[in-house]
Amino acid sequence: MSTQPPPRTARRGAVLVAALVALLGLPLAACGGSGSGSDSGSGSSGQSPAAQAPAKTLTVSAAASLTEVYQSLGQQFQAANPGVTVKFNFGGSDQLAQQVVQGAPADVLATASPTTMQTAVAAGKIQGDPLIYATNKLQIAVAPNNPKQITSLADLNKPGVTSVVCAPAVPCGAAATAAEKAANVTLKPVSEEQDVKGVLTRVETGNADGGLVYVTDVKSAAGKVAGVDFPQASAKGVTQTYPIGVVTGSADPQLAQSWVSFVTGPQGKAALTQAGFATK
Repeated sequence: MSTQPPPRTARRGAVLVAALVALLGLPLAACGGSGSGSDSGSGSSGQSPAAQAPAKTLTVSAAASLTEVYQSLGQQFQAANPGVTVKFNFGGSDQLAQQVVQGAPADVLATASPTTMQTAVAAGKIQGDPLIYATNKLQIAVAPNNPKQITSLADLNKPGVTSVVCAPAVPCGAAATAAEKAANVTLKPVSEEQDVKGVLTRVETGNADGGLVYVTDVKSAAGKVAGVDFPQASAKGVTQTYPIGVVTGSADPQLAQSWVSFVTGPQGKAALTQAGFATK
């Protein structure tokens, strides 16, 4: 039996169907390719700068008297540097300097006196020369409304008045000693704290009637304590000078220098002044 070719109309229909399928397939393929490219593109462009920035941690060892202002500056620095987390180690300047000398992880050291900073400098733990950028003055912290009527250093020795100061090795302790000498007064504190926040806490909690702290500490605890000025606070050796430097061996010395520049720049000076420091 011979096979007859399909009628011309059937062949023509098959060609039309094939052509239609091909035409329909083209936009489908094009749509699929476009969708794939769009997903990739949106994934890339949809990432925020913070997500794209590499995560970094900056460790700053700083004097306790810098706590509030540095925490505020830390938030500003993080906002300006996506992906960066600023970690603080606050404490007595002498202890912080010793920690750096002994190799404790730190990128920046900020103390409350050149003497304590020199400990780290002498050990080769600070890159270059530390930068002096702020000063601070002592004030007598007392309970709100000053119930014991303390108006001078000598009043801290009145019967029934308990006082507290920083340990002599701490900058606020060295300043207190200098103030006593200038006032020709020898205080009899009930305790010597390892940093200025320890003194402030003793007064805040009523465990001392008066304590020698910095003006900035009284300001940070407004409402919890009051501050009493005394003339010897301006005497030689009483006003404290604050140096800052990048620690040798920092995991990211460029980022550490950025922090130093930020703290000593316009934004840093504005925050320091608002907190009660005098800036250089």
